[in-house]
Amino acid sequence: MHSSPLADRHRALGAKLVDFGGWEMPLSYPLGTLAEHRECRTGAVVFDVSHLGTLRVTGPGAYDRLQQAFTNDLARIGPGRTQYTHLLDGDGSVLDDIIVWWTGRHSFEVMPNASNTDRVRDALTSGGEPNNDEALTNGGEPNNDEALTNAAGFQAVDVTGSRAVLAVQGPEARNRLAAVSTGAPQVARNCVAPVEWGDTVLTVAGTGYTGEDGVEIAVPSDAAGRLWDEATAAGIVPAGLGARDTLRLEAGLPLHGHELGPGITPLQAGLGWVVRWDKPSFPGRDALAAERERGVHRRLRGLQLQGRRPPRAGQAVLRDGKPVGEVTSGNFSPQLGAGIALAFVPPDVEIGDELSVDMRGTPAPARVVKLPFV
Repeated sequence: MHSSPLADRHRALGAKLVDFGGWEMPLSYPLGTLAEHRECRTGAVVFDVSHLGTLRVTGPGAYDRLQQAFTNDLARIGPGRTQYTHLLDGDGSVLDDIIVWWTGRHSFEVMPNASNTDRVRDALTSGGEPNNDEALTNGGEPNNDEALTNAAGFQAVDVTGSRAVLAVQGPEARNRLAAVSTGAPQVARNCVAPVEWGDTVLTVAGTGYTGEDGVEIAVPSDAAGRLWDEATAAGIVPAGLGARDTLRLEAGLPLHGHELGPGITPLQAGLGWVVRWDKPSFPGRDALAAERERGVHRRLRGLQLQGRRPPRAGQAVLRDGKPVGEVTSGNFSPQLGAGIALAFVPPDVEIGDELSVDMRGTPAPARVVKLPFV
């Protein structure tokens, strides 16, 4: 079990800690998930998201390697920008969804989901041979387990354990963060930049996972506690992964292992915009092109229930009393005061259609709604 550099802070605050992707992380604090959720929608919260992986990919061949590996097209952005992308399996399904921070001309921070860091690193370095003249880590000593440089001249190093990542989110996030750092709140949405904070350099990106404005801050592990303390002292409320999940569900954002994963393609998940067809090749392209040609057999839709009872992943979606799909994520929406769900349903299901969700044998009426819910 991995621990965040902020684990002592979470325990001191009375957080409920759970296993999340092999990391012991805070699910909620004594304030409670509903209150943390509402604070993010109205004020500002800080999440510890240090469980996310960080692969530092550098070298003159880094750009080409990422272009070959992922579905999106870095040529559409440039240094100082961020991009959402996918790593596909050969059958076109999503092995992982990833955020890339383009931090310098030949340097990138690739951020996989917690449990997929090794998988993404292996995908980037497969076929590469260790080259100790170019790949030196840990004080100049060659370490082939952490650094591989292939013939194209790039290096992929797992730096997850050397930093923490704080996500400051909410309509007041930038205002309150200004009391901690003058530079961090100025990093625009979908941008990334180094920010000096005393004698520490932060990497700040205008990204998040809540549907609200805000930034994510990568901070060296030895300075993480101080940044957390200053952020909370500025009125930014600690929030756990429980609120992060209800917020992302209201925003209609996918979660790997639910809306993305084995057997689920970007086209089925409604994320075709992540795939750049003008790129000559990437893993899974042929299978995905074939699916595009024949049409998807299911698609992801949002369902809003009439009552407050929360639907749950795995429950059947019914049309005229017959199962036609399955809930992938479901919960109570604090903003709407109703149960909401993401579900895979037949491609002919349209917004406004009336369906139901089988809740332990009881059909709960649900309407197909346009995403995001909030």
